[in-house]
Amino acid sequence: MSTESAAAITGDIAIALSFLAALGFGVGQVRSAARDRRERLTVATVQGLQTRQMAEHFQRISSHDMPSTWSEIRALPADEIVSIIHYAQQMEMLGLMVYDGMIELALVERTLGDYVAFSWEKYKSFTNDRRKEDPYLNEYFEWLAKRLDDYMRSNPRTPAYATTGAQSEPR
Repeated sequence: MSTESAAAITGDIAIALSFLAALGFGVGQVRSAARDRRERLTVATVQGLQTRQMAEHFQRISSHDMPSTWSEIRALPADEIVSIIHYAQQMEMLGLMVYDGMIELALVERTLGDYVAFSWEKYKSFTNDRRKEDPYLNEYFEWLAKRLDDYMRSNPRTPAYATTGAQSEPR
Protein backbone atom coordinates (compact mmCIF):
# COMPACT_ATOMS: atom_id res chain seq x y z
CA MET A 1 0.00 0.00 0.00
CA SER A 2 1.37 3.37 -0.94
CA THR A 3 1.74 6.28 1.43
CA GLU A 4 -0.85 8.23 -0.55
CA SER A 5 -3.41 5.41 -0.19
CA ALA A 6 -2.79 5.15 3.55
CA ALA A 7 -3.17 8.93 3.91
CA ALA A 8 -6.41 8.89 1.89
CA ILE A 9 -7.85 6.07 4.02
CA THR A 10 -6.80 7.83 7.22
CA GLY A 11 -8.40 11.05 5.95
CA ASP A 12 -11.63 9.25 5.06
CA ILE A 13 -11.76 7.65 8.51
CA ALA A 14 -11.16 11.03 10.16
CA ILE A 15 -13.94 12.62 8.11
CA ALA A 16 -16.34 9.77 8.97
CA LEU A 17 -15.50 10.03 12.68
CA SER A 18 -15.94 13.82 12.56
CA PHE A 19 -19.35 13.34 10.93
CA LEU A 20 -20.42 10.83 13.59
CA ALA A 21 -19.24 13.14 16.38
CA ALA A 22 -21.13 16.08 14.85
CA LEU A 23 -24.23 13.93 14.42
CA GLY A 24 -24.07 12.82 18.05
CA PHE A 25 -23.59 16.41 19.20
CA GLY A 26 -26.53 17.57 17.05
CA VAL A 27 -28.84 14.89 18.43
CA GLY A 28 -27.81 15.87 21.96
CA GLN A 29 -28.54 19.53 21.24
CA VAL A 30 -31.97 18.74 19.78
CA ARG A 31 -32.88 16.64 22.83
CA SER A 32 -31.65 19.34 25.18
CA ALA A 33 -33.67 22.00 23.35
CA ALA A 34 -36.79 19.82 23.46
CA ARG A 35 -36.34 19.27 27.21
CA ASP A 36 -35.87 23.02 27.74
CA ARG A 37 -39.04 23.80 25.75
CA ARG A 38 -40.99 21.24 27.77
CA GLU A 39 -39.72 22.72 31.05
CA ARG A 40 -40.62 26.26 29.94
CA LEU A 41 -44.09 25.11 28.88
CA THR A 42 -44.59 23.37 32.21
CA VAL A 43 -43.53 26.45 34.19
CA ALA A 44 -45.76 28.73 32.10
CA THR A 45 -48.72 26.38 32.51
CA VAL A 46 -48.31 26.09 36.26
CA GLN A 47 -47.93 29.87 36.58
CA GLY A 48 -51.10 30.32 34.52
CA LEU A 49 -53.00 28.11 36.95
CA GLN A 50 -51.69 29.85 40.05
CA THR A 51 -53.64 33.08 39.78
CA ARG A 52 -55.91 34.91 42.16
CA GLN A 53 -58.82 34.11 39.85
CA MET A 54 -58.11 30.37 40.13
CA ALA A 55 -57.75 30.65 43.91
CA GLU A 56 -61.13 32.41 44.09
CA HIS A 57 -62.69 29.66 42.01
CA PHE A 58 -61.16 26.92 44.20
CA GLN A 59 -62.57 28.69 47.25
CA ARG A 60 -66.00 29.06 45.64
CA ILE A 61 -66.35 25.40 44.68
CA SER A 62 -64.99 24.31 48.05
CA SER A 63 -67.55 26.29 50.00
CA HIS A 64 -70.65 25.94 47.79
CA ASP A 65 -72.59 23.12 46.22
CA MET A 66 -72.38 23.12 42.45
CA PRO A 67 -75.55 22.87 40.39
CA SER A 68 -76.26 19.34 39.22
CA THR A 69 -77.71 20.13 35.79
CA TRP A 70 -76.73 22.36 32.91
CA SER A 71 -80.00 24.27 33.15
CA GLU A 72 -79.17 25.09 36.79
CA ILE A 73 -75.76 26.36 35.65
CA ARG A 74 -77.44 28.58 33.05
CA ALA A 75 -79.63 30.09 35.77
CA LEU A 76 -76.58 31.44 37.65
CA PRO A 77 -75.33 35.01 37.28
CA ALA A 78 -73.19 35.51 34.17
CA ASP A 79 -69.94 36.06 36.09
CA GLU A 80 -70.36 32.73 37.90
CA ILE A 81 -71.08 30.90 34.65
CA VAL A 82 -67.96 32.43 33.12
CA SER A 83 -65.90 31.37 36.13
CA ILE A 84 -67.23 27.80 35.98
CA ILE A 85 -66.59 27.53 32.24
CA HIS A 86 -63.17 29.15 32.48
CA TYR A 87 -62.05 26.73 35.18
CA ALA A 88 -63.31 23.77 33.15
CA GLN A 89 -61.39 25.06 30.13
CA GLN A 90 -58.22 25.37 32.21
CA MET A 91 -58.57 21.81 33.52
CA GLU A 92 -59.46 20.53 30.05
CA MET A 93 -56.32 22.08 28.57
CA LEU A 94 -54.16 20.80 31.42
CA GLY A 95 -55.62 17.32 30.95
CA LEU A 96 -54.97 17.47 27.22
CA MET A 97 -51.37 18.54 27.79
CA VAL A 98 -50.80 15.63 30.20
CA TYR A 99 -52.58 13.24 27.82
CA ASP A 100 -50.34 14.35 24.94
CA GLY A 101 -47.21 14.01 27.07
CA MET A 102 -46.39 17.71 27.10
CA ILE A 103 -46.57 17.89 30.91
CA GLU A 104 -45.85 15.10 33.36
CA LEU A 105 -48.65 13.77 35.54
CA ALA A 106 -46.28 13.73 38.53
CA LEU A 107 -45.76 17.49 38.26
CA VAL A 108 -49.51 18.12 38.19
CA GLU A 109 -49.84 15.91 41.27
CA ARG A 110 -47.14 17.88 43.08
CA THR A 111 -48.56 21.30 42.18
CA LEU A 112 -52.34 20.80 42.21
CA GLY A 113 -52.69 17.50 44.05
CA ASP A 114 -56.23 16.44 44.73
CA TYR A 115 -57.75 19.80 43.70
CA VAL A 116 -58.26 18.37 40.22
CA ALA A 117 -60.06 15.24 41.45
CA PHE A 118 -62.01 17.27 44.04
CA SER A 119 -63.17 19.80 41.48
CA TRP A 120 -64.03 17.07 38.98
CA GLU A 121 -66.39 15.58 41.56
CA LYS A 122 -68.06 18.99 41.79
CA TYR A 123 -68.28 19.30 37.98
CA LYS A 124 -69.22 15.71 37.19
CA SER A 125 -72.99 15.90 37.63
CA PHE A 126 -73.72 18.88 35.40
CA THR A 127 -71.04 17.77 32.92
CA ASN A 128 -72.73 14.39 32.52
CA ASP A 129 -76.06 16.19 32.09
CA ARG A 130 -74.57 18.43 29.37
CA ARG A 131 -72.90 15.46 27.63
CA LYS A 132 -76.32 14.50 26.29
CA GLU A 133 -75.70 17.31 23.80
CA ASP A 134 -71.89 17.33 23.72
CA PRO A 135 -70.33 13.94 24.50
CA TYR A 136 -66.80 15.41 24.46
CA LEU A 137 -67.42 18.04 27.13
CA ASN A 138 -64.66 18.05 29.76
CA GLU A 139 -63.29 14.71 28.50
CA TYR A 140 -59.67 15.52 29.36
CA PHE A 141 -60.66 17.11 32.67
CA GLU A 142 -62.31 13.81 33.65
CA TRP A 143 -59.40 11.80 32.27
CA LEU A 144 -56.90 13.88 34.26
CA ALA A 145 -58.91 13.61 37.49
CA LYS A 146 -59.09 9.83 37.18
CA ARG A 147 -55.39 9.47 36.31
CA LEU A 148 -54.38 11.73 39.19
CA ASP A 149 -56.53 9.79 41.63
CA ASP A 150 -55.02 6.49 40.45
CA TYR A 151 -51.51 7.97 40.48
CA MET A 152 -51.85 9.36 44.00
CA ARG A 153 -53.16 6.03 45.30
CA SER A 154 -50.40 3.97 43.69
CA ASN A 155 -47.56 6.47 44.28
CA PRO A 156 -47.99 7.90 47.76
CA ARG A 157 -45.25 10.32 48.67
CA THR A 158 -44.00 11.99 51.78
CA PRO A 159 -44.64 15.75 51.81
CA ALA A 160 -41.50 17.80 51.20
CA TYR A 161 -41.70 19.43 54.64
CA ALA A 162 -41.60 15.98 56.28
CA THR A 163 -38.44 14.83 54.52
CA THR A 164 -35.07 15.44 56.10
CA GLY A 165 -32.19 15.50 53.72
CA ALA A 166 -33.78 13.03 51.31
CA GLN A 167 -33.49 15.46 48.42
CA SER A 168 -30.37 17.17 47.16
CA GLU A 169 -29.64 20.72 48.20
CA PRO A 170 -31.30 23.46 46.11
CA ARG A 171 -29.28 24.64 43.16
